[in-house]
Amino acid sequence: MNIKELHTQEKPVSAIPIFKSELGNATSIQILQGEKLKEHITKTAALLICIEGEVIFNNEKGIKESLIPGDYVNIEPMVKHWIEGTIKSQVILIK
Repeated sequence: MNIKELHTQEKPVSAIPIFKSELGNATSIQILQGEKLKEHITKTAALLICIEGEVIFNNEKGIKESLIPGDYVNIEPMVKHWIEGTIKSQVILIK
């Protein structure tokens, strides 16, 4: 299987669970060019990995990081954050 094959619709933001266990999970997220995964807060620490494209990760603490394939960012719990797609992008979120 290929991550890109999971996202069959051209929705602005598409999230599909790809792994779940009692200890954590992983989600494949596709963000189209110029679209945004809206502001939200996670209760647990998370890891965001860019697989394809380019996204901008922002949080309320003023962190702003550009992620290209192979880049990752640790997401702090209870900190508002959002992700913008500069081009059509695939990321993996691990919690």
